[in-house]
Amino acid sequence: MSGLPAATRDWLKGPGLVRLWQGARKRLESNGVQATGSLRLTAMNAQERNDLSLLLGKPLTGAAATIRLDVLDARLRASAVGLGLRRTLEELGPPLTDRRAARADVAARRERVWSSLSSSLDASPLADQEWPQQWYDLLRRTGVPKGVTPEAAIWTLQQAVQVLTALLGPEGTERNGTRGRGELAAMTTGSAHGLDDGTWLARVVQRGVALAHGTEFPDDAVGRRALWRLVSVTPDEVSSTVLTYGLRPVGEGWRERALRERADHHCEVHVTPRDLRDFRLQLPAATLIHICENPRVVEAAADAACVRPIVCTSGSAATVVFTLLDALAATGCRFAYHGDFDWPGIALANRVIRRYEALPWRMDTADYERLAARSQSEAIPQLALDGGPVDADWDPDLAPAMTALGVALHEEATLDLLVADLSCQV
Repeated sequence: MSGLPAATRDWLKGPGLVRLWQGARKRLESNGVQATGSLRLTAMNAQERNDLSLLLGKPLTGAAATIRLDVLDARLRASAVGLGLRRTLEELGPPLTDRRAARADVAARRERVWSSLSSSLDASPLADQEWPQQWYDLLRRTGVPKGVTPEAAIWTLQQAVQVLTALLGPEGTERNGTRGRGELAAMTTGSAHGLDDGTWLARVVQRGVALAHGTEFPDDAVGRRALWRLVSVTPDEVSSTVLTYGLRPVGEGWRERALRERADHHCEVHVTPRDLRDFRLQLPAATLIHICENPRVVEAAADAACVRPIVCTSGSAATVVFTLLDALAATGCRFAYHGDFDWPGIALANRVIRRYEALPWRMDTADYERLAARSQSEAIPQLALDGGPVDADWDPDLAPAMTALGVALHEEATLDLLVADLSCQV
């Protein structure tokens, strides 16, 4: 129930006092919800001067006025309002927030994160080692990721101490053999995905491993997998793959022979990080590798018994894709790239072409315009080009042409031309 008479409430909420209540609310919320200090109103209009004069019980004639909040509080209590400033503001709007107390509470909750971590480390078998203090200092400097509550942070860091204890404590260092990352995660966090790459828990654990071994923290997935192996943990190296076709490596190992045999039978191959870890993929010098974005290109090439080798990024290009391309580049392979004519496709093309100095493959302005015209003449439904334009590094006219037509074209629309290119003898 409101503590104000309806007529009084309506008058207080009138336009002449809106700025007064806004200023008073802001001041109280910043000073511990106390009616202290003052606020100044400037450029007041006639109604504001009139209403404020009536409220304060004294005439105001100028365009500006300074209002002491303790005086306003007393005046409200003695008037028909009958309530202090704080109660009045809450009658007219939402409850006041004590921002000073809220900030202090947030700071206290954050401090509990680090005191909890310190206590967990002190009570763990890691306490006698040198690196945990460095780890603590590093985590405190970098802070908790945005969106992680203090309670969630405490829980995550406690799990990190448990994982690091299992890896680097007395039992971990004495343990023989390796274990999978999923197995370790399930044992220490209750979830087989608790240490998946990219999670905050995985990052803080890997920071500890790097410090314990005196090595730099890696900035790529390959380095992070190597870091796990330092503590006899094998990350998942078989679920992510890169789709390939027609790779004919030199060498007489069973993997090389298997790839050549698959190529002879015009069959695609899904290569895993484990494959790339266990053998060096060596193709004949200066082999031209065609890179496509969509798996349908590989499928069509296999159906047509194409002869040129292909690596497919399958959209956004996972780490394993670049691991394979890096390995091929290191042995002297050359590359030609084709992708979708949409903005994400141009961004990915830029990334690949920059990294490997790849040739654009049917990816210039003339190719786009011919393909768009052909699609229109064949009454193929037009796909709208969404998102912000991305300039093509290899052709400054491509982005303006795409913007002008406003049509996105995926690789499937040019499949016949790509297959024809891939069918040509090397």
